[in-house]
Amino acid sequence: MHPYLRRRQGLEPVTYPSDALKVALGRTLGVPIFQEQVMQVAILAAGFTPGEADQLRRAMAAWKRKGGLDKYYDRIVNGMTERGYTKDFAESIFQQIHGFGEYGFPESHAASFALLVYASSWLKCHEPEAFLAAMLNSMPLGFYSASQLIQDAQRHSVRVLPADVTISNWDSVLELLGSQSRSAVRLGLSLLNGMKDGAAERIEAARAVRQFSSVGGLARRAQLDRKDLQVLAAANSLSSLAGNRREALWVSVAAVPDRDILADARVDDETPVLGAPSEGEDIVADYNSMRLTLGRHPLSLLRPALLEQRLMPAETLMTYRNGRLARGCGLVTVRQRPGTAMGVMFFTIEDKTGNVNVIIWPSLQERFRQEALGASLLAVYGSWQCEGDVRHLVAQRLVDLSHLLGGLTAVGRNFC
Repeated sequence: MHPYLRRRQGLEPVTYPSDALKVALGRTLGVPIFQEQVMQVAILAAGFTPGEADQLRRAMAAWKRKGGLDKYYDRIVNGMTERGYTKDFAESIFQQIHGFGEYGFPESHAASFALLVYASSWLKCHEPEAFLAAMLNSMPLGFYSASQLIQDAQRHSVRVLPADVTISNWDSVLELLGSQSRSAVRLGLSLLNGMKDGAAERIEAARAVRQFSSVGGLARRAQLDRKDLQVLAAANSLSSLAGNRREALWVSVAAVPDRDILADARVDDETPVLGAPSEGEDIVADYNSMRLTLGRHPLSLLRPALLEQRLMPAETLMTYRNGRLARGCGLVTVRQRPGTAMGVMFFTIEDKTGNVNVIIWPSLQERFRQEALGASLLAVYGSWQCEGDVRHLVAQRLVDLSHLLGGLTAVGRNFC
């Protein structure tokens, strides 16, 4: 892909091995990208028949299971050299055929994916609120967490409102506030850990008749048990009815008797005044109850300590020139080791200002295995690499700073 991208950007000239191959490679600037092009090259440059080219395609698709590509080596290389192509070019074509066995796409598949990416990118750019709501309602996605989606949306000026039992539905929705021209995203009850869709449906139905005025009334009219109320209280979704989390949890226990959830129970008028949780405690409670927070990013509380160690935020690293030594630190949100990457691990670390992609070579993984696999908060010392808009930190040393989270340890457990 890199030669194609360089040619498309005008960084290197577009050349063709022959006029005949321009027919097959013209639309991709002289670089074979799609399976169909490999078949065309085999026909035009190596003398394959269409039937033999189709057998080659099948072998590319199945070589990892059955092998069989090596038997085409002489046929391709000799066929191309006999027709005037250099052996180096013929060898490179054969190596690309091996590569297609790992990741090659038919052109129709590539076009289908590209259309989805284009449409998604357009929506994210021009309708970011609707895009976020739709993504949240599609959870779990298998790659990005709700926390990552919300953090990214907030960095792009999307306003996100908390789940509230007096307003929220099961799904996240758009909500227009006053005279503002842009909608906000109201989080849905589906994001609350332990919330049942049936309970949410009863809440919506009862609220449509009359708005709730107390936790006890909510419990009776929506037929909620104590666990349902505690789920809502833990996520701070009862704040409009019962105050802060601690007060809401106290009221939830009294609102539903143990033996009869429909009894006409009343909350004791002598309910104590409970102090509001600290900011750190609220963040921990947010991650425990929803695996996300609408408050400050956890690393905002740790930034002064990180700066003392010269661990830079993501927005600062993005300004670094290629090759500069760099230090970054963030919550580990993604760990990947693709089968096609020859043992290389790819991490994503996040702070309030953005994400940093980290590359960890196999040799480094052996030296820092515990840090690579176990850290929630990871410091990365390495070199900064950038080419165009692609930027990443190549790790040379890893340090587990999870202990700095202290009371925020639950954040690290729930983040990735």
